Amino acid sequence: MTIGDLSTLLVWGAATAFTVALIAYSVDLARIADRAQKRVPEAALVGSENTRPATAVAGSEAQSAPGRSVRAEGIARSTTLLGLVMLFAGIVLRGIAAGRWPTANMYEFTIVGVFVAVLVLTIVQRRRVIAFVGVVVMGISVLALVLALNVFYIQADQVQPALQSYWLILHVGVAITATGIFTVAFAASILQVLRSFRDEALAPVDAPAVAVGTRAATSSSRSERFRHWVGGPRFGWLEQVPGSRELEALAFRLNAVAFVLWTFTLIGGAIWAEHAWGRYWGWDPKEVGTFVAWVVYAAYLHARTTRGWSGRRASYFVFVGYAVVLANFTVVNLVVTGKHSYSGV
Repeated sequence: MTIGDLSTLLVWGAATAFTVALIAYSVDLARIADRAQKRVPEAALVGSENTRPATAVAGSEAQSAPGRSVRAEGIARSTTLLGLVMLFAGIVLRGIAAGRWPTANMYEFTIVGVFVAVLVLTIVQRRRVIAFVGVVVMGISVLALVLALNVFYIQADQVQPALQSYWLILHVGVAITATGIFTVAFAASILQVLRSFRDEALAPVDAPAVAVGTRAATSSSRSERFRHWVGGPRFGWLEQVPGSRELEALAFRLNAVAFVLWTFTLIGGAIWAEHAWGRYWGWDPKEVGTFVAWVVYAAYLHARTTRGWSGRRASYFVFVGYAVVLANFTVVNLVVTGKHSYSGV
């Protein structure tokens, strides 16, 4: 068995460990949802005042998360750490087998990006496990690793002369790190939107936040149905996650860090392009996609900090930005022809 084969085997092992973690997080979330559905009264559907105290759960009660599976949570934590170790070893061995920094193609970009995303997830959840975020990040990670191993995989080898530069470490490495952080922020924003809809559905009818009623009156019937659905017993587990403002703050901090890294990616790529191709900017599809993602996240940060946008309006920028990042990595690399294209891998 060669070093490259051992690396691939370790990546498969990491994918298996993350799959177990995904199942464990799902079991934990299902247990919480089942217990919450039994606890939340049917009157919650109409948002009466008697049901509102369940939303304002005390900090200690929310931290204990009644009904969660301690065993499933422990399995999720341990298999996540095991997968991280195996994936890190697989990345290191991949670099040794190739004789270079392992970020030169889609396969390597994907496995390193998954490592960063799961590492950030582990850090974020070091004190409190949020099963839903674990399910989203682990689901994306397992899917990405399976695609990497079955679709993007190529043998470890040297790269073309244009890529034999320290910018391969700086430019691509920073882009991978930013993508991993964007992934966790994306999961937090999904949970924020769900929690926000539930808070509105359970808001007392005579509460000062009359704007909730105004928004409900002017919103589409589809949005109203979704709000009532999320406000029902099936989503009672949302009472045990952090509040929408706390989740929004978490997503904002993660996106702010990732945006700084993405800015360096854009600038570093221009510098590298000048060294390799004799121009800083050439409207290559990859360059355009990176710039579009930068503009979307810049608009998000600007709207969030200076224009007073908050709540779901701000989170929609996160969804669009993450979709652009994924499209820039997949569609641009595999479908659109350009200097950055990895078509044919």
